[in-house]
Amino acid sequence: MTNTDEQLQQGKGPRNQWKTLDKDLGRISILEQASATVSRPLVAPGLALLFVVAVAMIALSLIGASSSGLVIVGAAVVAAYMALNIGANDVANNMGPAVGAKALTMGSALVIAAVFETAGALIAGGDVVSTISSGIVSPAAVQDSATFVWLMLSALIAAALWINVATILGAPVSTTHSVVGGVVGAGVVAAGFNAVNWWQMTSIAASWVISPVMGGVVAALLLAFIKAKIAYVDDKIAAARKWVPVLIGLMAGVFATYLAMKGLRRIIDIDATMALWIGVGVGIFSWFASRPMIERQSRGLENRKKSLRTLFAAPLIISAALLSFAHGANDVANAVGPLAAVVHTVQMGDVSSSVHIPTWVMVIGAVGISLGLLLFGPKLIMLVGDQITKLNPMRAYCVALSAAVTVIIASWLGLPVSSTHIAVGGIFGVGFFREWHAERRARMLGLQKGKVVSPDERRRRKLVRRSHAVTVAAAWVITVPFSALLSAGIYYLLSHLTLG
Repeated sequence: MTNTDEQLQQGKGPRNQWKTLDKDLGRISILEQASATVSRPLVAPGLALLFVVAVAMIALSLIGASSSGLVIVGAAVVAAYMALNIGANDVANNMGPAVGAKALTMGSALVIAAVFETAGALIAGGDVVSTISSGIVSPAAVQDSATFVWLMLSALIAAALWINVATILGAPVSTTHSVVGGVVGAGVVAAGFNAVNWWQMTSIAASWVISPVMGGVVAALLLAFIKAKIAYVDDKIAAARKWVPVLIGLMAGVFATYLAMKGLRRIIDIDATMALWIGVGVGIFSWFASRPMIERQSRGLENRKKSLRTLFAAPLIISAALLSFAHGANDVANAVGPLAAVVHTVQMGDVSSSVHIPTWVMVIGAVGISLGLLLFGPKLIMLVGDQITKLNPMRAYCVALSAAVTVIIASWLGLPVSSTHIAVGGIFGVGFFREWHAERRARMLGLQKGKVVSPDERRRRKLVRRSHAVTVAAAWVITVPFSALLSAGIYYLLSHLTLG
């Protein structure tokens, strides 16, 4: 009898051997799947770490390994970390409404935002930045260069850490307020309470209320206009052909003024009057140019509200891109402004009230913001765009336009506002207006039919998630004090370790 016959008789033939092999391969496959599942969340932090290491190596090659050079390298690393966090948190306010309205996919939104954020930072980013964060701390109080360097580093570290925590908690916060809080905390420890401009801080605290309220009111008024003039008239398509070009012209004019005021100062010197006239010219041109486009798009559309959404998709995408450009131009200084101040102070040996941002420093901010958006942005984009209230292209258009309108109005009135608070306030404003409008219509229909809506049914019809409102509001309120306390502690440690 052969060996094979003996194995078959004993139940140990090739078939059983294949079964054992299949089981082993199955276990290996399960192990590979488990490893992939475990390692996937580590990809984004790993890429972010590679970026920070690359920044450190580039800064080291540019500056050198001297004791003063290592301080600049350390500041560059912290600035890169800050830029990543700004991209993860702040940019969601620009792209969230477009994604929530289904006008853009998440992938398209990330690519558009990354391109326009980078373009805004590199083309129109401010080449001069205030080193004491808009006069929060008196420059005369921190003339010692070593004290000033550790103050800036402490503020930057504290702001970056707080924005990181806020992103993990799912709360969009103001990066400007985070930096301001950091400067205040370190400034108090470095130079005392009298060094801080507390009147300026009071105006910043007032913006916690002014910004979201203004953004919400403007967004709600725009939505009310669209409902009254387009969505709730008998011939919706004819009304859209009349009013949508007007709204596109308004959007184009407002964004032209906004970009002229906020994003193009590095290229040409523009005052408020010139910016307004630029906006008027662009708005009138866009109104005329968009009329035939809307005429073509509206052909064959059914006379229903759902059909109107397609007419607002393209303007919404354009507005999101322009907001990203303006954000890159305006807010990149939050990431690299303190780094530019450190570079100037270390290299020149003196403290200046304003400094130029070197090109390599600006590149760190631009690339870091875009990379942070791509790696960590989707979480807050979904929160802003989908989890506060339900958005469609018309509602999201109102949010985007209200952000630009509110910034312009606030600038003319001299009111301190936060673009983050305005955008999120606009989303809440749209949601609360929808609640009020829906309840009003339901009450009118109920009265006509002799029905009364019960309190339980009224609560079920709430269109804004209150839990997010509480989370966001709490994060806004504690941003400045938390950043200040954290920065104070960091400055105390750094100064005692280095200054003795």
